[in-house]
Amino acid sequence: MEPTRTRIALADDDVLLREGLVSLLERSGFEVVGQAGDGPELIEIVGKHDPDLVIVDIRMPPGHSTEGLEAAKTIREEFPRTGILLLSAHVEVEQAMELLAAGHRIGYLLKSRVTAITDFIETIQRIVAGGSVVDPLLVRELFAARHRNDPLELLTEREREVLALMAEGRSNAGIAHRLWITEGTVEKHVRSIMARMQLPETPDDHRRVLAVITFLDSR
Repeated sequence: MEPTRTRIALADDDVLLREGLVSLLERSGFEVVGQAGDGPELIEIVGKHDPDLVIVDIRMPPGHSTEGLEAAKTIREEFPRTGILLLSAHVEVEQAMELLAAGHRIGYLLKSRVTAITDFIETIQRIVAGGSVVDPLLVRELFAARHRNDPLELLTEREREVLALMAEGRSNAGIAHRLWITEGTVEKHVRSIMARMQLPETPDDHRRVLAVITFLDSR
């Protein structure tokens, strides 16, 4: 796809950065159809000009939290053919996971990557062509976060087997029969699973159900 065929809308509340990006994009042969300083203005531009791609800062007014991300989600819902490139000054993985999970016409870069002009232009072209691009630092953070937060990481192989059978709805007696161990041994494994997964006993929660939900969610 030729750059001259790509129409882009841009949103960032930092006027100097925004104008710099506009200049860079236009010099590279792209057509900038509109620029915005907040999410609602960006959505309005998209509705009016139907760009091929929006470039949007995750943090924008009024709260400078996830307003840009929320605007991107709205654009994905209302204009699904529009590619989205999220920019952020910081590694903010969790906030963007829902959009990144879409896996097409989506990108997420740290703002520091914009200075690598050739890579930045290639990123835009890949997204418009239907691909996805995630900053390498973000990928490393995703793997690190998954490793840190994996609730099953501390379980032994036997405890994983017990938990898997719990997820099938088997009782302790059924698990004991399946694994050829005593019911008392199963109970010890279950107590260990609860402790390792940090599921304290409370009057409002059923720990066995919580453990199974966590197991299924991690698969």
